[in-house]
Amino acid sequence: MKYLPLLIANIGRKKMRSVLTVGSFAVALFLFGLLGVIHLAFNQGVEVAGVDRLIVRNKTSLIMPLPVSYKEKLKQIDGISSVTFATWFGGVYKDPKNFFPQFAIDVPTWRAMYPEFVVNDQEWKNFEQDRQGCIVGRKILDRFGWKVGDRIPIQATIYRGLWDFTIRGVYDGKREADDTTQFWFHFNYLNERTPFQKDYAGWYTVKVENPDIAPRTIQVIDGRFANSPFETTTETEKEFMAGFVKQFGNIKLIILIVGSVVMFTLLLITGSNMSLSIRERTNEIAVLKAMGFGSPLIFSLILAESVGYAVTGGIVGLLLCKLFTLGGDPTHGLLPVFVLENQTAFLGVGVSVAVGLVSGFVPAFLAMRLNIVDALRRI
Repeated sequence: MKYLPLLIANIGRKKMRSVLTVGSFAVALFLFGLLGVIHLAFNQGVEVAGVDRLIVRNKTSLIMPLPVSYKEKLKQIDGISSVTFATWFGGVYKDPKNFFPQFAIDVPTWRAMYPEFVVNDQEWKNFEQDRQGCIVGRKILDRFGWKVGDRIPIQATIYRGLWDFTIRGVYDGKREADDTTQFWFHFNYLNERTPFQKDYAGWYTVKVENPDIAPRTIQVIDGRFANSPFETTTETEKEFMAGFVKQFGNIKLIILIVGSVVMFTLLLITGSNMSLSIRERTNEIAVLKAMGFGSPLIFSLILAESVGYAVTGGIVGLLLCKLFTLGGDPTHGLLPVFVLENQTAFLGVGVSVAVGLVSGFVPAFLAMRLNIVDALRRI
């Protein structure tokens, strides 16, 4: 700590250069944190998917339905402890830009299948008793300023007409990454109003007694319905969610490319800044050596200066990213989970330290090897 005033004096020597260097790190780490937030948003369903849940869908396409009668047939398969189903509704609230997922669910079996979603017992009971009732996620409730008891009109886009629902409850997630942007209502209500597609569900979710038997259960399910008018494709919930992510392209590759470019640019900026600073202070470094400052100490001071730039800018950038995420999803529905995880923040600080060390190593090494006599000649 006794050398801290010396470090501060060196950093403050060229204030504008120091501000620009720290600012470049802040912008880069803001981008780094934002990329981490987007990656989490696109992969949140994959990360929190139940290891004991399987998704059964139509083999032709997810948009093709399956008969409701499959529910009882699935329950008869050994190793399956419970079965539920849902259908995508695809309506909008007042304006097409007000998009959020709406599912017609099998009410008696849905809640037990997804224990990570928490609903007040009385609210769920009220929902069960109201055919036009619905349960909404906390983020959707906050987004539109709804409250329990409100009457909500949803304009159908796949089905026909205007559908009215009454909010009977709100659900929260046990984990920060749980999706609370969904809207659930009674499948029976949908079934009654769609005679042209009566008794058909979008997909099934089955829970296996032991995740270890999932591969065998998948084969049994698809074999059971092979050569039928409605053949099935069964996969783990994680694989099912990952399929949606792939539709947006290789998010990990994009993040890796952008992140690599940013980090390489930072290396050049910081390395250039430190090299210029060392050249300007050649005579001062020589005086320090003449006063008894050893080469290892000189090396450590220059390296600490470089890391100081990086860490300060990194922390500022990550704090700005955190503040930005507190405002919620800026896309209004495309990114249901929009949070900066602590893990990403700590990784960002680690990256800052690493870039500071790498970019400052060469200037620090040159300063360490500086010959006192040669350096003093430049005075």
